[in-house]
Amino acid sequence: MNDSISTPFPHHDLLSLASWSGEDILRVFKLASAMKADPAEYKNLLAGKRLALIFEKDSLRTRFTFDLGIQDLGGSAVYLDHRHERLGARESVPDMAKNLERWVDVIVARTYRHRHVSELATHASVPVINGLSDLLHPCQALADLFTLHEKWGPDLPGKKFVYVGDGNNTCHSLLHAAPKLGLNVTVATPQGYEPNFKVMESARAAASEHGVTLEHSSNPQQAVMGAHAVYTDVWASMGQEDETEERAAVFHDFQVNEALMAEAQDDAFFMHCLPAHRGQEVTAAVLDGPNSIVFDIAENRLHAQKAVLALLLSSAIQADAKQQLTTGANA
Repeated sequence: MNDSISTPFPHHDLLSLASWSGEDILRVFKLASAMKADPAEYKNLLAGKRLALIFEKDSLRTRFTFDLGIQDLGGSAVYLDHRHERLGARESVPDMAKNLERWVDVIVARTYRHRHVSELATHASVPVINGLSDLLHPCQALADLFTLHEKWGPDLPGKKFVYVGDGNNTCHSLLHAAPKLGLNVTVATPQGYEPNFKVMESARAAASEHGVTLEHSSNPQQAVMGAHAVYTDVWASMGQEDETEERAAVFHDFQVNEALMAEAQDDAFFMHCLPAHRGQEVTAAVLDGPNSIVFDIAENRLHAQKAVLALLLSSAIQADAKQQLTTGANA
């Protein structure tokens, strides 16, 4: 059994990667690699544990990989569909948290408002995982970077990672994590669509601490020059559908196509969190091309999230056991 589980993990929840160190992230990768290589070794790790999936947004990868992930580890999942009734509408978020903590061992929430994920974590005693919010998408970033860690191994530090497109939730979580792993990061967005200022400031601090670069550009061709990995996402995220036509015009020059990829290294990987719109943010030739690793990333959502579940729940179990021993000694 991987020793990453026996050592207490320093985080109770996964709301953001801003407070996670590079060492914390690498612990996830180490365990995910072990689980991917030998899934049978971990099939009873979380036996009897229950997962609540609370989703306000549609999902393929997040829903399937968390549901299958907890099953692979011996647990079970219950899905709560909140696509037609937002969190807090029928019952307050704190009350929901206080109910769920009596029935389940971990909560995954996929919400519009980031504060709702934070509220769940504040009021629930069990671990809460951000399955996506309007601000952050930490699970996606972990799978993205785990995939690069698989591909490059010890050569990952010093590589140039370029994000092209909208400075959205996925971009934010990549900014929180990538500099801590030694990646030089460039973000290319149209003016007015830059990443959140506070996220950029946090990323700049991490880049300075780890001796790497963090740059922003409004010129995608210049940004991609010499890149080892090029990442993009949809131009209009869920909840922005009414901006689709407007954004298509704004982002036209930010499409990742063959000409843009030609500015990168010959063997540069193309990355996308999916779902992708061929012919919009990326051409079919790039998405389906030999350097595309989008489906490797999708597969790795399962393994990275199994590792997160194991680390958070194992630490919660150890904390509960310690508290019971303390209570018993004081009785």
